[in-house]
Amino acid sequence: MSVKFKFENLIVWKKAMDLGEAINVMVASFPDEEKYNLSSQARRAADSIALNIAEGAIGHTNKEFKRFLGFSIRSLAEVVTCLYKARRRNYIDVNEFSRKYNEAYNLMNMMVGLRNKLG
Repeated sequence: MSVKFKFENLIVWKKAMDLGEAINVMVASFPDEEKYNLSSQARRAADSIALNIAEGAIGHTNKEFKRFLGFSIRSLAEVVTCLYKARRRNYIDVNEFSRKYNEAYNLMNMMVGLRNKLG
């Protein structure tokens, strides 16, 4: 598949896409009573990360792109909070929490670095 949109070349977008899919798989195992609560919130927040990166990268100034990266960073903070909730409720074990948390931390550093590079 050939790349047609510039955001498709961004490693940060690719990592955000990966995290979104990993969160989607993780919440599929949550109890049914979380379907419209924590599961839904985690999915929406995780998807929002890549969606905002893509939206910011298309035809916007660096200032606008930085603003959209800020939205992505806030969504990532929501995902991390959902991870903590999932761990406290024993929906995920310590190892899964650590893997997802570290993935989120690395993505956060990448997004902050990109935002700083934009000036």
